[in-house]
Amino acid sequence: VDFRHLFRSWFNRGFLVLRPIDWHTPANILEKIVEYEAVHAIDDWSDLQRRVMPQDRRCFAFFHPSMLEEPLIFVEVALCRGIPSSVQDLLAENRVAMDDEDTDTAVFYSISNCQEGLRGISFGNSLIKQVVAELHQELPQLRTFVTLSPIPGLMGHLRAQDDESARKLVAAAEAGDRDAIATLSDRLRSHAARWLAEEKRPGGAPADPVARFHLGNGAELHLIHALADVSAQGLAQSASAMVSYLYDLDRVEANHEAFASQNTVVMSKDIRALLSRGKQTGKTKE
Repeated sequence: VDFRHLFRSWFNRGFLVLRPIDWHTPANILEKIVEYEAVHAIDDWSDLQRRVMPQDRRCFAFFHPSMLEEPLIFVEVALCRGIPSSVQDLLAENRVAMDDEDTDTAVFYSISNCQEGLRGISFGNSLIKQVVAELHQELPQLRTFVTLSPIPGLMGHLRAQDDESARKLVAAAEAGDRDAIATLSDRLRSHAARWLAEEKRPGGAPADPVARFHLGNGAELHLIHALADVSAQGLAQSASAMVSYLYDLDRVEANHEAFASQNTVVMSKDIRALLSRGKQTGKTKE
């Protein structure tokens, strides 16, 4: 308990330094970004270059004054027009970079904690909020701040359902059959909406850990995308589905308070429609 208290004090947000990571960052730190990337693996230096060098890409990390060559947590950001629905499109080799004035959306597509010894000390909340503030000041034309996040528990949820569409989705994901997933994309999105919005842990918090993180930060459950991550990992953990959480600067604090006090899942009309359609489909089958 004493050690935990000390680490929380030593790594208090007031001591942390936010630094941009780009192609001019020292190589020893860039190597650690490659090593610590936990969401979408960085294959090589060319892959890293595509994430930190183009003008429409950003990366930010928190450092501690006593560990200036060791990132604590970092976030990768894509500047886009509109909300993207595929992480493979964001990371494509032949992508054409956009000019600043053509972008209106900042997409947080990867957040990685770097220090195993600091597990349980949350830096993500402060990191996202500060990066949003930095980007909003640098690029005032940005109006939308969203994530493109994984849904790590969705495949387990699908396997637990006594539902024909869930069984077909599991089989299609295991076979890597994108066409079959596309045919069932509406059902996949409905299953994902139910998992994220309605499945709970004891105590009432969402069962999905990524949902707990972003909803706890004050984000809104905003959009669910099918065929958003067709990598082997994406198919294995969520049958290709990903989710966008919206950080509405005018509502973040109110959303955070609602979640913290009552585990309220703030969601968009699109998510509510998916939940409604899913329940109607279930009644029809009964």
